[in-house]
Amino acid sequence: MSSNARPGPPPPSGDQIEIARGDQRAVAVTVGGGLRLYESAAQPILDGYGVDALCDGARGQLLVPWPNRIRYGRYEFEGIQLRLALTEPEKGTAIHGLARWVEWQVVRRDANTATLGLELPAQPGYPFQLRLEVTYRLDDSGLRVSQRATNIGGRACPYGSGAHPYLAAAPGLVDDWELTLPARTALVADHQQIPVARQPVAGSELDFRSPRRIGDLHLDTAFTDLERDAGGKVTVALSREGRTMRLWADAAHGYLMVFTGDTLAPDRQRRGLAVEPMTCAPDAFRSLAGLRVLRPGETVVAEWGITPG
Repeated sequence: MSSNARPGPPPPSGDQIEIARGDQRAVAVTVGGGLRLYESAAQPILDGYGVDALCDGARGQLLVPWPNRIRYGRYEFEGIQLRLALTEPEKGTAIHGLARWVEWQVVRRDANTATLGLELPAQPGYPFQLRLEVTYRLDDSGLRVSQRATNIGGRACPYGSGAHPYLAAAPGLVDDWELTLPARTALVADHQQIPVARQPVAGSELDFRSPRRIGDLHLDTAFTDLERDAGGKVTVALSREGRTMRLWADAAHGYLMVFTGDTLAPDRQRRGLAVEPMTCAPDAFRSLAGLRVLRPGETVVAEWGITPG
């Protein structure tokens, strides 16, 4: 269940927490609490990374307490001006939260389920305290992920969550994959990848409400106004060569980010499609779009998952 006993130095991603069910196998990691590997019938479902590699491109990482970017790392909360470290200095933004490069702890585990946790301390730019948990569970339908946050501090705090899996429909480039994305609106971003407008997808190259080949389209785009089933779930499908995999997200997720990987290292570009469920929009600490405010003692849960093809 864990490869902790492997000889030599520890992996850059920390302890390897393996779960399995039937022909499915997944590996979570303690650095960042993310997902390094997910496969079914020995076929990759995610474009992950090797056990001896440093996670690149945010592959499988958890994005808390905010997903995506905050312009200049600056925001105001309850009348206080706050400034985060610029973790994407080339764009002048704070990106993907505070939990990606810290050590999470294994809370519970069995053959097909693992829960990792982190107590996020107050710090400059985010002087709030959170207890974070993520549970990975394999069942007959695939992978289910539950992200939980509790405000354990004495004051309210801004909060959003997301995740960054890269789906891999088949070997090769995403160009030949067929995408179904039930979203009516795209967010138009500026040079910092911060939303500045909303655009209906109807009649545009961003309309994937019916299955369509991705082709040479470059996507690094947030979508909203998601079409859901009766239970509140939105489902994205990715197909090629008779194989279809699906990522679903519950009603807590009001946004989906889709990224074709064009800015990654050359050997990783367009090899997987990042479909990122997000509870709030990029720059939500400033725009408030989808932002949750957690009162002391309050808990919020968001769930998503993947059904292999």
